[in-house]
Amino acid sequence: MDMNNSYRRTVLALTVAVGLYVGLWAQFFPHGFYTSFPGFGLSWINLDGANNEHLIRDVGSLYLALTAISIAGIASRTVAIGRVAGLGWTVFGVLHFGYHISHMVGTSTDAAGTVLSLGISAILGILLLFPASKSTSIREHQQ
Repeated sequence: MDMNNSYRRTVLALTVAVGLYVGLWAQFFPHGFYTSFPGFGLSWINLDGANNEHLIRDVGSLYLALTAISIAGIASRTVAIGRVAGLGWTVFGVLHFGYHISHMVGTSTDAAGTVLSLGISAILGILLLFPASKSTSIREHQQ
């Protein structure tokens, strides 16, 4: 599967949306994140144990760091930074997904939401790993 820059930028934009949603909330409103994430009347974090503000802010920082790399990938004229962002999102996404699959908590709705949201996040990272299309690569080398 080849990916051109506009497609890659779209996937990067989706990772930015995910990263900002989770990252800003966890970093700047850790108690609300603990009691109310993912929102929409659900609450997943407090099902897993006591509140740990340090850990929640670390998670927020991680998401914001990945978001910054994704923004750099969108702004870049080459696909390399987007692929590096994909590597970061993939490593984090697959490991995060793996943990939650083996440590399910909450209702079946919570479990389905966790699998879906974390699966999508990991897949976005994987999609960013694919090389650019040949025409995109040629245009990049001509610039």
